[in-house]
Amino acid sequence: MTWPMHDAGSTTPDPGSGQAWREDPDSEDPDSPRRGRHAYPDPLPPIEGPMLGGGPTPAETTLPLALSWPAPPARPPRAPRPAPSGPPGAPFSPGTPAGWRRVPRPADYPPPGQAQTPRYPRPGYPPPGPPRPPGPPVPPAKQRSSLVRSGAGMAVGTLASRVTGFLRTFVFVAALGTLSLANDYNLANTLPNTVYYLMLGGIFTSVVVPLLVKAAKRDPDHGEAYAQRIFTLGVVALFTVTLVATLAAGPLVYLYAAAIKGTEHNLMVVWAYFFIPQIFFYGMSSLIGAILNTRGRFAAPMWTPVINNLIVIIVGGLYVATVGLHETPSTIPSGAVQLLGIGTTLGVVAQTAALFPSLRRAGFRWRPMLGFRPGELAEMGRMTGWMSGYVITQWAANLVAANVANAAGKHSASGYSVYSYGWQLFQLPYAIVGISVITALLPRMSEHATSRRYSLVRDDFSTGIRLSAVLVVPAAIFLAVLGGPIGEFIFAYGSSGISGGEHIGVVFGLFSLGLVPFMITQLQLRVFYSFQDSRTAAFVGLLMMCVGIAGNIIVLEMLPAADVVAGLAVAYGISNLIGAVAGWALLLRRVGSLDGWTVARSLTRMHLATVPGLIFAVAVTVGAAHVIADPSRGYGLVVTIVGGGGAVVLYALCARSLHVAEFGFLTKTIASRFGRQSGRH
Repeated sequence: MTWPMHDAGSTTPDPGSGQAWREDPDSEDPDSPRRGRHAYPDPLPPIEGPMLGGGPTPAETTLPLALSWPAPPARPPRAPRPAPSGPPGAPFSPGTPAGWRRVPRPADYPPPGQAQTPRYPRPGYPPPGPPRPPGPPVPPAKQRSSLVRSGAGMAVGTLASRVTGFLRTFVFVAALGTLSLANDYNLANTLPNTVYYLMLGGIFTSVVVPLLVKAAKRDPDHGEAYAQRIFTLGVVALFTVTLVATLAAGPLVYLYAAAIKGTEHNLMVVWAYFFIPQIFFYGMSSLIGAILNTRGRFAAPMWTPVINNLIVIIVGGLYVATVGLHETPSTIPSGAVQLLGIGTTLGVVAQTAALFPSLRRAGFRWRPMLGFRPGELAEMGRMTGWMSGYVITQWAANLVAANVANAAGKHSASGYSVYSYGWQLFQLPYAIVGISVITALLPRMSEHATSRRYSLVRDDFSTGIRLSAVLVVPAAIFLAVLGGPIGEFIFAYGSSGISGGEHIGVVFGLFSLGLVPFMITQLQLRVFYSFQDSRTAAFVGLLMMCVGIAGNIIVLEMLPAADVVAGLAVAYGISNLIGAVAGWALLLRRVGSLDGWTVARSLTRMHLATVPGLIFAVAVTVGAAHVIADPSRGYGLVVTIVGGGGAVVLYALCARSLHVAEFGFLTKTIASRFGRQSGRH
């Protein structure tokens, strides 16, 4: 008689108790699929073959900013079983039922402490490769210290990348402004990102990592040859797509800016020829980053964008110094066009080149090879097929938004550049923590999903949301109120002016309202990818596309031209909210539990902690308008520093008083990081 328990061990009844076998609650086996109150059958069918190797990999144990997370309480030691005594025919122990006898071991039985070799290989299990060299056990304290260095290094790298990206945006807002010249540059510079993401970006960032993790478990060489084949295929595909897209630069510009004609259109095409070759280098950066992530190296992909940003900042400074401000598509010199085109692409090339030393230190030496095994391309095709469906839905939504913004820009000062700048700033608070957490969680969740450790996937998802939300929740609320004054304070310089800075700030604030659903949606997609389930992600993307396109069309038809771009930001947030709700429901059916009560409790406390700061920020915004002219740089300065600074301080105090645990973990990690750095000097 057996019970339908998936991968729960033996299902033979215990002859001594008369009850079904139950998993030992004190078991320390990390492969136990269910423990505690979530012990129910696995919702997914078994995978093909067991996991190779044993123990956690670097990708599984690396999680930035979760490094002060308290360890579970130690289990009380269990009493050792009594050693068998007596001759071979004697009973095993005094309490053993009558008729049970201790069977003598065969002559070839290995001595205690040595593992037995299976007599027959399990079905689907590949021939074992050479064993990994044994090493001394790493003390837990040393493991935690290594995690602190890895996670903090990646978070600091992400922060440096986003800060320099913010400076890059500041320089180009001042240099090009927000009108037609900026529209041409920003839209042409968007094309390589769009084409890369449409053709290969989603595959590299979301499909390659799970496949590499699975190959590392499955293959005797721990996935080395598979990584070589993937890398070679990626290089060939990137070169082909880049060549075709460069030849099609003119039609691509028309597709994205059908409403723009004449000199503006011609300048946009010229810049497109300079920018579209970036596709190859963007793709190489993502491909190298995927290989580094699966090998437990996360910091380098976070730091190399700093090089790109610094180069482009220098290019923007040279443009201002040599050409000046307030240029238009009709008056800009050809030398300035070449300076911006070549300099921007050079930054992307340098970013990619800076990753190769880390790739070599990770032990990867590229050897071109394409001899894929039977089934490997089919597996990749199944995943990329649905992934391509998701990417196409997002591309279609962005295409409609770009054309709507360009149509509005013909009749107002708020066009595509304002939309682009607002989007770039919107990414900043999420990227400081959210991208760091998600980047480390993708290989971690892929490992757990491949091993059918679904309770650990749930824990990763819950941890990722709560850690990211510590900064994302207050940023979403405070920036929604302070967006306009922040734009007046920071971006009202050079070619932009007060009105341009205010437009950017308002759109930025409205984008920020959707930060939390955007963060949840991104993390949900990574959970689907970790299960190698791109089909569900494609359906979520299709729903978001329909909501987003409908919202964009409604905005264009119902709002005045000056408010269309602001309406696009709101429509984007609504589409992410619908996607987060649908993704949660679909993911709940897949995993069984998403730790919803814990997530809801933490998010509720974080939102409550923002209430005093929100009231203070609104009061400062209203009060300052009676003293200082609004809009003006002085008004933006006072509201940003006094209102924003006070809101952040009040949030920190309220988060501590409400016992927001994730805020405590974040502050302890940062304090310990800077404390060690100051102790070295």
